Amino acid sequence: MPTLLMIIVLLLMICISCTTNGLSSFSPKDNFLIDCAAEKVASLPDGRQFKTDSESKSFLQATDDTKVSSNDPIPNLPSPIYSNARIFIKKAKYTFPLTQPGFHWLRLHFYPIKNTIFELHTATFSVNTDKYVLLHSFNVNNDTPLLKEFLINATDPHFSIYFIPTKDSAAFINAIELVSAPDNLIFDTGSSLFPVGDFSGLTNYAFQTLHRINNGGPLITSSNDTLARTWQSDSDGSYLTNKNLAKSVSVATTAIKFPSNTPTISPLIAPPTVYASAMEMGDAGVDEPNFNVSWKFDVDTAFDYLVRLHFCDIVSKGLNQLYFNVYVNGKMAVPNLDVSAITGALATPYYKDIVVNASLMSDEGLTVQVGPANAEGGNGNAIMNGIEVLKISNSVDSLDGEFGVDGRKAGGSIRGKVATAGFAMMFGAFVGLGVMVIRWNKRPPDWQKRKSFSSWLLPVHAGDTSFMNSKTSMGSHKSNFYSSTMGLGRFFSLAELQEATKNFDSKEIIGVGGFGNVYLGVIDEGTTKVAVKRGNPQSEQGINEFQTEIQMLSKLRHRHLVSLIGYCDENSEMILVYEYMPNGHFRDHLYGKNLPPLSWKQRLEICIGAARGLHYLHTGTAQGIIHRDVKTTNILLDENFNAKVSDFGLSKDAPMGQGHVSTAVKGSFGYLDPEYFRKQQLTEKSDVYSFGVVLLEALCARAAINPQLPREQVNLADWAMQWKRKGMVDKIVDPHLAGSLNAESMKKFAEAAEKCLADYGVDRPTMGDVLWNLEYALQLQDAFTQEGKAQDPSNSTAAVPAPPTPPPNNVNNPTIVDDHSASSRERELPPQQVNENNNGPTQVPPTTTDDYSGTMFSQVNNLSGR
Repeated sequence: MPTLLMIIVLLLMICISCTTNGLSSFSPKDNFLIDCAAEKVASLPDGRQFKTDSESKSFLQATDDTKVSSNDPIPNLPSPIYSNARIFIKKAKYTFPLTQPGFHWLRLHFYPIKNTIFELHTATFSVNTDKYVLLHSFNVNNDTPLLKEFLINATDPHFSIYFIPTKDSAAFINAIELVSAPDNLIFDTGSSLFPVGDFSGLTNYAFQTLHRINNGGPLITSSNDTLARTWQSDSDGSYLTNKNLAKSVSVATTAIKFPSNTPTISPLIAPPTVYASAMEMGDAGVDEPNFNVSWKFDVDTAFDYLVRLHFCDIVSKGLNQLYFNVYVNGKMAVPNLDVSAITGALATPYYKDIVVNASLMSDEGLTVQVGPANAEGGNGNAIMNGIEVLKISNSVDSLDGEFGVDGRKAGGSIRGKVATAGFAMMFGAFVGLGVMVIRWNKRPPDWQKRKSFSSWLLPVHAGDTSFMNSKTSMGSHKSNFYSSTMGLGRFFSLAELQEATKNFDSKEIIGVGGFGNVYLGVIDEGTTKVAVKRGNPQSEQGINEFQTEIQMLSKLRHRHLVSLIGYCDENSEMILVYEYMPNGHFRDHLYGKNLPPLSWKQRLEICIGAARGLHYLHTGTAQGIIHRDVKTTNILLDENFNAKVSDFGLSKDAPMGQGHVSTAVKGSFGYLDPEYFRKQQLTEKSDVYSFGVVLLEALCARAAINPQLPREQVNLADWAMQWKRKGMVDKIVDPHLAGSLNAESMKKFAEAAEKCLADYGVDRPTMGDVLWNLEYALQLQDAFTQEGKAQDPSNSTAAVPAPPTPPPNNVNNPTIVDDHSASSRERELPPQQVNENNNGPTQVPPTTTDDYSGTMFSQVNNLSGR
């Protein structure tokens, strides 16, 4: 009898095992595993076997290749496949016959083995397929094995991989995996953050896995994953921006229940180990925790991303107890998420695909956050079980760089096609319309559709036959064309700007935005520094920015606006050249860069300068201009800390005969006029609201939006106004100002900010009124300092000076440089900053992180309501 019982138990265990394996097993139709230089089959710890080099030789086509192996055992190698490598001196190709079309994993393994053939640490090469650029000018310069994983929808009977060494270099590969992926791994649709809604067409792209995280759990290797994937752990605090705000939680993997009625959610999406662990909100020691747990990922901000988020409620005791919000790059991605309500059970997996547009990227990379929602009955917690970040191929099917396999550049141009430029240089002595006709005729037939630089620059000059006055001599690569009548300034040749920026060296980048990069350049035989903004044709929005910016700058001249020096229109490039602002943007001197703090007087003078620039925009032309992206990173500082407003890519002409412009909402987090956001009606008062936030940044030295803070502090405007209404603004002032800030000056400044932040535009002051109040605040501070009472910040008994003369309401000359349009009492900043403690000159070191654009386009959720 006991024997019979044991048999029954054994049979039950076998049945359970079969059921589990049936759920999680996957047999790929195509399964090519190749050790590219081995002499025998390599067996991996996960049970997979990689074929030898001789067995895989039939897939390889190469004219000059060498295989190398390590003579001595290499310690700490995770796999024997890294002990061998195949080196290519010339272009080589692997071709694999496919059994079934669909998504395939392509995993490329690299390890620079020491050998006598070639120093692989210096090998630079590209890896392409017939359709996609996978790696461009790639180099493995470290001593650890490197895996590059791609997910490609292969639809042809054969799949080819090309290894292309750069000149005088080599390419190499240690091992290749080409394996079928499950049909339900990637679906065609996801949720888009910008514009908000569904995103369709995902199956038309290729993907590269950049990050795959098992939140709160251990490292998962290919031995433990259903599809031989690797999941990194964040339990050591890696990826978390503040590990003290999170804690790990886990259950037994046997507790995880995959839904039988939803076959799309299975262990093939993620193994049970991922869903059996999570990071949840840490214990803050308060009754109602209201902070966010944040993860940060390094990414290439020029690309779009697919972010797959994995959830499984393993912390609740009952259904509908866990409600939380999910944010990606500060935008609401999933509001009031209740996983148990979606799955109908606890400990049941669920995932969400989020498509993140490149226009939402910032210098900070990509962030994912979870925080409690305000749902009634929630337990004030939030969780994350797993995060995957996949790069999406761009418009020319590249996953690395801006060129496609056929040389197409994102936006339309073709690399290497310089015949047009050479032809134009031969006829450099020709000027005026003749040159324009030559260049027009050399355009490709579809150039207008590509929206290149010329497609909007040329019509501006269509009626100007004196467009260029050549000063070029034959054989010279430098040129000095001018179009002063249009305000565009100097024409630079592409060669001249390449020389000025060291061929657009990445080390010379001083700013990054949706348009592309800004480089530090040196022109005029090294005598003049300039900022060179080079357009990125991949960005449709960036091209529109360029068009708007050059149209605006052609009619603007003011000493508190960044000046346009010239432009380049050659080889389908779009490049603008500005005056260089060595002290970078205002924000860097307030927080985030550890620069010497600005005095209160310096901050007032900078705000006054910016206000003068904005006042000129609103009143200094016949029609008026709305900036639409006022923020501290768009206020730049020259060598004497004079403030100049920059970045007019989102600007709009003010309405003629009506109170607003009806337009899509664009701007930056924390600065957007709420009335504009609600009604999509843009007015000059929208700039006033944004400037009110700038004033608060100057006063408090913190970001306009900081999702890592408690909920009531996330939005600077809301938080500061709460303190203002309590009459306690002094409690949130930058501590660096302690002992030097006059209470009356601060009060007047805070009142100006409060008026700017009125809910309705009709209740806000004009920029002229704001300027008047700021100048009055500066006079109060000056009087206080001169009487030697700066050591007592509470003292406000100094004689109050008469307020400044109100500024004029309108300045009607749109083309003349107007240095006094903002006020009849202009103040010149001193050439050196004054240390208020010893009255001696002190130089504030410049920063090299000038942000000449960096606009973040978004339909902003009201973060203050979190």
